[in-house]
Amino acid sequence: MALSRAEREQFLAEPHVAALAVDAGEEGRAPLTVPIWYQYEPGGDLWIMTGRDSRKGASIARAGRFTLMVDRVSPTVRYVSVEGPVVAPLPATREQLVELSSRYLPAEKVEDYVDFAWKAHGEQVVIHMRPQRWLSSDLGAV
Repeated sequence: MALSRAEREQFLAEPHVAALAVDAGEEGRAPLTVPIWYQYEPGGDLWIMTGRDSRKGASIARAGRFTLMVDRVSPTVRYVSVEGPVVAPLPATREQLVELSSRYLPAEKVEDYVDFAWKAHGEQVVIHMRPQRWLSSDLGAV
């Protein structure tokens, strides 16, 4: 059964690890699909953070849009997929890295991770996407 707008937005707002898919622009290859952390609040744009020169970042810049899909298997099988255009690629800030990391890591691990990631991952960019097309379903308990 498809989710209502409120249900799908609330589900997307939960801290799931997403699968990001984007046309990699490479002849003979399927779209690039990778796991990624993201941030979303119902009714707004969502954002991700990635290396400016990463394959993912370059593919998104070239394609101008991407898809995120999140799912769970308990207590019911549920998924939300959202696709849309990039609306604002901006240089990442340390504060955004703290915000994103706090969503996924235990509080006591955030600062060490942020220190590591800020130094080791190179120049980062925050890419905002405006949700335009949604697919969602709750298949019930399996």
